[in-house]
Amino acid sequence: MAKMDEKQEKMWAMLCHIGALAGFIIPFGNIIAPLIIWSMKKADSPLVDDQGKESLNFQISISIASIVAWILIVIVIGVPLLIALGIFDIVMIIIAGIKANDGEKYRYPVNIRLIK
Repeated sequence: MAKMDEKQEKMWAMLCHIGALAGFIIPFGNIIAPLIIWSMKKADSPLVDDQGKESLNFQISISIASIVAWILIVIVIGVPLLIALGIFDIVMIIIAGIKANDGEKYRYPVNIRLIK
């Protein structure tokens, strides 16, 4: 596999994060898009490998929190939680995408590290 130049490496690392926005359009797109990008490009770049895992772990964490919030709709607190989670997810994805595009290994503030 061909080694990426620095510009391509940063772009693919950013796409690992930004691809998660697909979850607002396609069910589970927040996990599927980063998984596809990471799977295709992880061998070509240590930065893409690192940021792909980070993005996947964060999106899995957000999905778990969303499931809990959906359950809590029964006691009304779930609706504000879902709204807050959606806003938090969008903001963190954008921040992570910008940092990755700058070549930084971004770490989300809240993340369950399932994929190592």
